[in-house]
Amino acid sequence: MKKFLALFTLLFLNISFGQSTTTYYFIRHAEKVDNSQNPDLSEKGLKRAEKWNTIFSEISFDEIYSTDYKRTLQTASPTATTKKMKVKLYDPKNIPIEVFKKETIGKKILIVGHSNTIPKFVNQMINQNSFTDIQDKTFGNLYIVIMVDEAITFQLLKLD
Repeated sequence: MKKFLALFTLLFLNISFGQSTTTYYFIRHAEKVDNSQNPDLSEKGLKRAEKWNTIFSEISFDEIYSTDYKRTLQTASPTATTKKMKVKLYDPKNIPIEVFKKETIGKKILIVGHSNTIPKFVNQMINQNSFTDIQDKTFGNLYIVIMVDEAITFQLLKLD
């Protein structure tokens, strides 16, 4: 309960008392039409992308990142469009974590990836091996990582 209250305070009140607070929101792409190489989102996936947009409506993102696939870009697109932001592309196989952390200090970042890349990315950010690959039929995981100077807190929310 204490961890949740601390997370709530940092997320919604954004009190940092002169410290640098960085918040990362990690999500997997929404449902895709098929298992081909680079599929579009399905109708259900497009609705989920809009749902993420609603969930993120009160968050002032500084940057939005996505891998260079239709399904991830289509998941990020409603939020980026609403916030009048351009989606930045990243390669999950080649992302220098420490450089990424330095470049994003003090920001609020949305990162869209895949069932096998998002948990690995989160694990690298928190310096722990806490999360495994996301199950094939799971599309509502929201990983939140908050860094206040050297302190790191994280939370996995499971949304419908």
